[in-house]
Amino acid sequence: MIPITDPKRQFAALEADIMGKMIEILQKGSYISGEHVKKFESVIANRLGVEEAIAVANGTDALVLTLHAYGIGPGDEVITTPFSFFATAEAISRVGATPVFVDIDPTTFNLDPGKVSEKLSKRTKAILPVHLFGQPADMNELNNVAKQHGLIVIEDACQAFGAVYQGEEIGTLGDAACFSFFPTKNLSTMGDGGMVVTSDPVIAKRIRELKTHGSNEKYFHEEIGYNSRLDEIHAAILLCCLDHIDSWNAKRGLWADRYKKNLEALRYISLPNEKSDRRHVYHLYVIATEERDLLIKHLASRNIQTGIYYPQCIHLQKAYEHLSYQEGDFPLAEQLSKRLLAIPLFPFMTENEQDIVIAGLKDFQVMPSC
Repeated sequence: MIPITDPKRQFAALEADIMGKMIEILQKGSYISGEHVKKFESVIANRLGVEEAIAVANGTDALVLTLHAYGIGPGDEVITTPFSFFATAEAISRVGATPVFVDIDPTTFNLDPGKVSEKLSKRTKAILPVHLFGQPADMNELNNVAKQHGLIVIEDACQAFGAVYQGEEIGTLGDAACFSFFPTKNLSTMGDGGMVVTSDPVIAKRIRELKTHGSNEKYFHEEIGYNSRLDEIHAAILLCCLDHIDSWNAKRGLWADRYKKNLEALRYISLPNEKSDRRHVYHLYVIATEERDLLIKHLASRNIQTGIYYPQCIHLQKAYEHLSYQEGDFPLAEQLSKRLLAIPLFPFMTENEQDIVIAGLKDFQVMPSC
């Protein structure tokens, strides 16, 4: 089976370096919040040009901690997208606030800035855009809306490490940004990991306290917090991967260009649209088609893995029944949930594997409409 992505190949490419670091850490016996975590935070902060990078346990925690640190809670509303992984909205609900959904831009699949203003209310405190699948959201427009209404902007950058918007790397485009280092992400570890970046020292200090049980001094607690720390081993793995992330992202871009060159003539599918003022890093390579179910079966018969991202929009999830959204409220997002599927793309796939995927897509027979 040709997979959508393959973390095993990434590990194999760095096995000697990773195993050496793991043995060193295990022998030292310092496993949590040590020198590798501090170095990783420093390297990320320097790369992005932000004042603070705070390593946490996972991307979801990064979102929750950031919302909490900004004082967002019960009675507040946060504008976000209905088309993302569930954690985006879940984090808003976890702090007691209410997610308010806005439909997406059909070309980028990201939050449509032109539709945000109509959903604002006196309770709106923040905008939480997602850089979905590695494509930066329209941050200038979103920031303009936020500035006009005194709102916080928090980037959900969990799928987009290394993406660029108008010459600036994502993570630097709002008040704060959140990353995930889940094993299938572009920058990843062999488990869970996350990070918050910001240049607001007050918010950074509060996140550091919140992530360690609301404590600034050991055994003394200012408030009820969380237990959300990045382990030393994960930080060491991430430092190894960070040395290669730009070349890996460049390889994703090359594979994406090759798909475009070979598939753009196929009329039954639509390919990702990378806007000229930004760099997409293709966390996933997602195509759209009205023939999704049949195409999935066709590719599976050729040992090609596919994935549906996402089969149900967040506003229609059972967990959000209490918000009384209905099918048809966000038609563009809902259409995508019925049409999108991911095909294999990752830095370590081979040209031969991509040729097999391309051939499989080219020899698919579209059923004539009745």
